[in-house]
Amino acid sequence: MRMATKSSTVGDAWGGLAAMLVALPSAIAFGVTIYSPLGGSFAAYGALAGILGATALGLIAPALGGTNRLITAPCAPAAAVLSAQAAQLIATGTPPAAALLLLTVIGLVTGVMQLLFGVARIGLLIKYMPFPVVSGYLSGVGLTIIASQVPKLLGAPKGTALWASLGTPTVWQREAIVVGVVTITVTALAERVTKLVPAAILGLASGVAAYFAVALFEPRLMTTVHNALVIGPLGGAGDGFLAALGTRWASLGTLGVADIIAVAVPALTLSVLLSIDTLKTCVVLDTLTRSRHDSNRELIGQGFGNLASAAIGGIPGAGTMGATLVNISSGASTRRSGLFEGGMSLVVFLALGSLIAWVPVAALAGILIVVGTKMIDQHSLDYLRSRTTVLDFLVVVAVIITALTVSLIAASGVGITLAILLFIREQLGGRVVRRTATGAQQFSKRVRLPAERAILAAKGEQTVVVELQGSLFFGTADQLYSALEPHLATRQYLVLDVRRVQSVDATAVHVLQQVRDILSERGAMLLFSKLPRKLATGQDVERYLDEMKLTQGAAVRVFDEAESALEWIEDRMLAEASTTPADERPLELREMDLFAGRHDDTLADFAVRMQSRSYPAGARIFGRGDPGQELFLVRRGVVRIEISINELEHHHVSTFGRGDFFGEMAFLDGGTRSADAVAASETELFILPRAEFDALAEGHKKTAIQLLAGVARVLALRLRDTNTELRALQA
Repeated sequence: MRMATKSSTVGDAWGGLAAMLVALPSAIAFGVTIYSPLGGSFAAYGALAGILGATALGLIAPALGGTNRLITAPCAPAAAVLSAQAAQLIATGTPPAAALLLLTVIGLVTGVMQLLFGVARIGLLIKYMPFPVVSGYLSGVGLTIIASQVPKLLGAPKGTALWASLGTPTVWQREAIVVGVVTITVTALAERVTKLVPAAILGLASGVAAYFAVALFEPRLMTTVHNALVIGPLGGAGDGFLAALGTRWASLGTLGVADIIAVAVPALTLSVLLSIDTLKTCVVLDTLTRSRHDSNRELIGQGFGNLASAAIGGIPGAGTMGATLVNISSGASTRRSGLFEGGMSLVVFLALGSLIAWVPVAALAGILIVVGTKMIDQHSLDYLRSRTTVLDFLVVVAVIITALTVSLIAASGVGITLAILLFIREQLGGRVVRRTATGAQQFSKRVRLPAERAILAAKGEQTVVVELQGSLFFGTADQLYSALEPHLATRQYLVLDVRRVQSVDATAVHVLQQVRDILSERGAMLLFSKLPRKLATGQDVERYLDEMKLTQGAAVRVFDEAESALEWIEDRMLAEASTTPADERPLELREMDLFAGRHDDTLADFAVRMQSRSYPAGARIFGRGDPGQELFLVRRGVVRIEISINELEHHHVSTFGRGDFFGEMAFLDGGTRSADAVAASETELFILPRAEFDALAEGHKKTAIQLLAGVARVLALRLRDTNTELRALQA
């Protein structure tokens, strides 16, 4: 065990080191991107903020989040949102110091929101945002990053916009272009040459080397003072940084309600983006390592990490894909690898902080352009190949255009709106009616006598069973009414089977109330079967419909299953068709349909071999697997045939009433019972054992054959009814 622990620690250390080498250059680049719009020496402060962010996130998020091997560091979505916010603040006249304070507040509020996401257990909701929306947003972020870095790659003065820099070649600096092109080339091609050293490290090293190579011909580049091509001295380090941080914290008390409201939207946008980025990485991590992460716990860890980062002057971040994959491939196995990554980021800052001043801005721009390019989802073009996915492609394009022309914050709003529309589209694309059958096509499981079946067949068109499915909400309410409307004027009984319904809203209930009222006006009835008591969403449909008063009143009835509703309807039809009062006395043998037309002497022969037996309601007549070869004839009462699923659940197979028979399978083939027979009410039976029948057949072969022919005839009728139902179910 000790050796295994030591081995995993070594693997985590190597994984953390490799992940740091990937995450730190990008973190520095992200920090410079965010704070450059503030002007002055804020680019150098941004580099420091990137390092501090990598340190805080690396130490706090894995300690509290708990997803093994996940590396949390500053990321592209944070750079895109915050750099856009910084530029907007400066454009509206906000002083740089105040803008810096507001950016810090955005980071703090982002962390708080992620904590709330985790505590409220909505991590799964974020993770399941439609992919076209996520794809469009990430592509928009990638293009935004590229657009913001092109002026830096060209060496244009700070604050120069993309199109202005492209249209004014006179502001370009060939030194910056050389450094940037070298960095992009090496970063893009590094993975094809070697995977031992991260591409970002090789790209940054090549950019620095290119800068000093150019500096051999341009001596003015050999200083960091007033040199716009390098980050410059980290003036915020040491005591100066601590003093500035203390001043910033003291300034928090000067913020008003308007300031908090102003940062709420970008903070919400950033918190959702960072959460999506993290959980997307966790899903990939689960696939690669055959593990399972806790989304809500991870969001809590990410929230604390971003709070800690903002508290010490760092920038926000998320679980990053590149650093995490490098961490895995380098031998990491636990979350300690994330702690190593954060600790090593701090060590690098303390040991090499003075050298960071010489990092070329164009080299960082080149790295970010490669990162932005990889964020663009080129596979979204595949959506154009099929008519069914063209709308998904339009969603991607809409989010991208909004991100580029308006803002990333507006793009998040468009994305959420389109996510709702995508959901509604999916719901509208499906049919709410799964199947429709009349009472002449679908029968209850109550086995009827031939005379009763004739009556029910004649009255079958008075009944219709409509099996509903999917979501019954405002988007499908019109489709629901259109499907039911043809039956409202012609059917006496409308049965709605709702076992496959996934949700119901107030609009759908209103439509069903209209259906109920229209039926009630002409004396017809609305019947519900299998109302879900607890859907996956937690909705109790049975209780909800009762609270909405839909299932109340004489014109509505609710049944546990469709067969029970059909049996109730059939009983009413038979009662209405009968011209004589209901007779509940026990039938004699000659009154049984199976023995109709037999001579008295034949009946007497059977009668002496019959047994009479009574059962109270709920009594078990026989059970599945029991031996026995008796034929049971119902003199009075009702018998249910069931198959036990478990101790609490039973599947209803059929029901037999007065004058019918059951148990014929074991009677004919001599096998054991295949189901349970239970007395549904107080029941009296005639029982004919197979041994007695065989003895009778020895002297009365014709009588025996007639009995078997009668059994076969009834079974054939039952099979015909079953075939009719099957055809209706397949329609």
